[in-house]
Amino acid sequence: MSFNTFGRFFRITTYGESHGLGIGVIIDGCPAGLMIDEEAILHEMGRRRPGQSKLSTERNEPDRLQITSGILDGKTTGAPINIFIKNKNARSKDYDKLKNVYRPSHADYTYSMKYGIRDHRGGGRSSARETACRVAAGSVAKQFLALNGIAIQAYTSKIGNISMNRLSDYSPEEIEKSNVRCPDVEVSSQMEAYILKCKEEGDTCGGVIHCRINGIAAGLGSPLYDKIEARLAFAMLGINACSGFEYGSGFDGASKKGSENNDVFYTDENNNIRTVSNNSGGIQGGLTNGMPILFNTSFKPVSSIKKKQRTIDSAHKSAEVQISGRHDPCVVPRAVPIVEAMAALVLADFLLARRLDTL
Repeated sequence: MSFNTFGRFFRITTYGESHGLGIGVIIDGCPAGLMIDEEAILHEMGRRRPGQSKLSTERNEPDRLQITSGILDGKTTGAPINIFIKNKNARSKDYDKLKNVYRPSHADYTYSMKYGIRDHRGGGRSSARETACRVAAGSVAKQFLALNGIAIQAYTSKIGNISMNRLSDYSPEEIEKSNVRCPDVEVSSQMEAYILKCKEEGDTCGGVIHCRINGIAAGLGSPLYDKIEARLAFAMLGINACSGFEYGSGFDGASKKGSENNDVFYTDENNNIRTVSNNSGGIQGGLTNGMPILFNTSFKPVSSIKKKQRTIDSAHKSAEVQISGRHDPCVVPRAVPIVEAMAALVLADFLLARRLDTL
């Protein structure tokens, strides 16, 4: 299986399966001399960790990490950083009856067709368990970005048909006090109730995550075929269950006139060029324009539902499946730190690329 590596200059390679001994990530290209806060990595992983609340899967992984290379006395050495995360709460027996059936909307059938074999234990490599590696690596990238004044903040803006009315900057405290990571208290309560209702019915639901990146200077990106919005879209659509990406005015912009959608320039009190609106989402011509980067990612309903479903087995015969085991009724709250992590990896990569562009 190839294509387990993401990035060019700040590059990660992940390994391991959902029900194997563990999972891990190798970070290559991280600059030497960067002070690494392991507690910050653990904090980010805790935000993604399963078993957080009644809204997530009951699988309870502590997600403690072992850094086995690349860091000496708290500083990066320039060598590859290896982070290993042991699996401690896998229950493979939950998947025994699924060994020969293709679960609807899962990767069972497609993996079988491509590789001639699949790991039925929790989806193996296709499991969202792998995203813990991305969050760990993304935390390292976040620490690198912070030195450059860049901050990334994502939150849940929609669950089912329940949406926030105002998308703006919110503090981490406002976001994290919500079980669904929605900073609007009233909307958060409605979202939580809806997720619990779906769970009680043996069903699942999807939603949308809004992400804002502040502190980006103008000119970051590489047109024509490596535009920053294209790399962000590639990163987000590579996240399990992510089904859509839009930046700036996105699909709503398609219904506007140019005079309504254009961002008018002005000079602020510090003589910096800014725009009155931000329909471009901080990106023009594939390059950052100095305004906050704004984008949304949609996530489909979790495919593992507890209701009985008709399907096909590996012998191509009709079958019926009812999935048991431990699954999220909605992935969106736990996907928030994954979105941030993947955005951080993209930006760290572009920052290192810019150094080469200006040599």
